[in-house]
Amino acid sequence: MTTIAYALKEAFNNFGRNALIVLGAILAVFISLTLTFGTLVFGEVVRVNTLQWAEDVRVIAFLQDDMDATGTAELQSDVESWDQVENVLYVSKQDAYEEGLVLFASDDAMLRVLEESPDLLPASLRVQPADPEDYDVIVTRLESTPGVLQVESADAAIDAMIALRDGLQIMFWLLAVALGVAAVALIANTIHMAIYARREEIEIMKLVGASNWFVRTPFLIEGALEGLIGGALAVTFIVVAQQLAVDRLEQLPDWINLAIQNDFLLRQGALVLLFGVLAGLVGSSLSLAVHRTLRS
Repeated sequence: MTTIAYALKEAFNNFGRNALIVLGAILAVFISLTLTFGTLVFGEVVRVNTLQWAEDVRVIAFLQDDMDATGTAELQSDVESWDQVENVLYVSKQDAYEEGLVLFASDDAMLRVLEESPDLLPASLRVQPADPEDYDVIVTRLESTPGVLQVESADAAIDAMIALRDGLQIMFWLLAVALGVAAVALIANTIHMAIYARREEIEIMKLVGASNWFVRTPFLIEGALEGLIGGALAVTFIVVAQQLAVDRLEQLPDWINLAIQNDFLLRQGALVLLFGVLAGLVGSSLSLAVHRTLRS
């Protein structure tokens, strides 16, 4: 217990002795973990919006005119049972006509055609994939389904959305890893400077019989505290910034959503704090391992 009390006391004393160095380390960790946590939050915003956009991705199966109500209901029920399908919306000829009037409101020629032939547009099933990547399987199955006249899907748009989602996820994780390594390196450099500033005191302690662990523990605790404080500041900054963005940017289009579930912020924020502590311990350990005054 005495050793732990001594280690804590020395760690906090080091904060006072090297206030500017410690402040620099905390700011370095704060910047690194702010970028890291910000990257994770931005990645979650992209993921949420991608899922939201995916809800609007529909494969349209136009039905043959000779399909009766019973056959249509059975077909809809069958398609809804597919593993790749989230839900199916039936659009009747009347619904398609009313939708056409809205879509072609600025096209007088097309409006005249629709008004002359209200039943021109076929009934259809609007199929939402459970996952955007499943759309091609759904298209293939619908094309071979009796009663389906034609199948349409936004192939290029869906492929582009999937590629954007996957590419951004990879970029976010690579950036998070790189910034995490930078945080470890910065803490290691700070602890190295603290050890160098106290090199004579450490050598005297070693001469009077102090063990390496007795000397090292305060520096390990110091690194962990620097990581914890920097991480806490980073989490607070990003959470406040995200909330301000949601409150202030109300004029954004409806299809852009900056809101994030509190569970995500709490879970990822806790991981960032844990990473800050671990980064401090690892950085301190690396610095202690290479410093000649603390070698066995």
